[in-house]
Amino acid sequence: MSEDQKPHDADAAQTNATDATPEEVFAASEADAPVEAVKDPAAGKRPVWSDKGDAPFEDEPTTPVYARKSAKKAKGEQSAGDETVEIVKTIFFALLIAMVLRIFLFQPFTIPSASMEPNLYEGDYIVVSKWSYGYSKHSIPFSPPLFDGRIMGSAPKRGDIVVFKLPRDDKTDFIKRVIGLPGDRIQMIANKLYINDKPVQDVVVSQGEIDDIFGAHPIAEVRETLPEGKSFMTQDFGPGNDLDDTPVYEVPVGHYFMMGDNRDNSIDSRVEQSSGVGMVPAENLVGKAQIILFSWKPGSSLWNPVSWFNVRLDRFFNVLH
Repeated sequence: MSEDQKPHDADAAQTNATDATPEEVFAASEADAPVEAVKDPAAGKRPVWSDKGDAPFEDEPTTPVYARKSAKKAKGEQSAGDETVEIVKTIFFALLIAMVLRIFLFQPFTIPSASMEPNLYEGDYIVVSKWSYGYSKHSIPFSPPLFDGRIMGSAPKRGDIVVFKLPRDDKTDFIKRVIGLPGDRIQMIANKLYINDKPVQDVVVSQGEIDDIFGAHPIAEVRETLPEGKSFMTQDFGPGNDLDDTPVYEVPVGHYFMMGDNRDNSIDSRVEQSSGVGMVPAENLVGKAQIILFSWKPGSSLWNPVSWFNVRLDRFFNVLH
């Protein structure tokens, strides 16, 4: 090769190198570089995985299959046990809240008889306020003998409709109207109510007749107005009945005289305590009847779904007077 040809070949080589792309230059340099063995410490032990999401979990389970099943079963049992504990806790707190409400605020009752007609009918479902007269042992379910008397007590007013524990057993719930206050003199004369020797004002609103197993009887609805001005309806089956004439009842201190609004069909304070109600101690008051929530007709039952529609819609949410 002549000297004139060498520069020409160099220029050609330089020109070719200049025209090559970066990738081609990089590939050529890699081809010229010597190949060295790369020692991988993990070589021969486990494959090298990419970080693109196709690798298995780093720590693979080493527990035998039968042991895994037992562990799953134990975990399931623990989960079921935790759920049972939560259910028990929920029921406990629900009962606790209901108990607090029942003791301190409200208590529901169902009227079982006709002794308070025409204001309360058998099957009426009422709510009684517990705070109205304070609290006694009878404010608590089963009347435990925790204390005597009343806490935060206040006296009922004449004419209030009151739920109380029957004095002769301190267990049975009765509902009547307060007629006599401590120190009062109460008497029935010729089917007319006297308070402190003065007749109570009454006006006959309607009259009619009813039939029962004993035959036809007259019936009247009478509006009574107590000395303090409270007015309400009563029901009367005419003169000549057992409780239309009574002796004078003097109400002791700390006691109340109760009567049913259905005057001839009510076991109340006009009947001696041994067989009736007698005088009611203040301690036996449970609460004041406030409202009729709803009303079922006789024969209806919570346990008989067919009878749930046998209701008196006109009595729903009636405030008691």
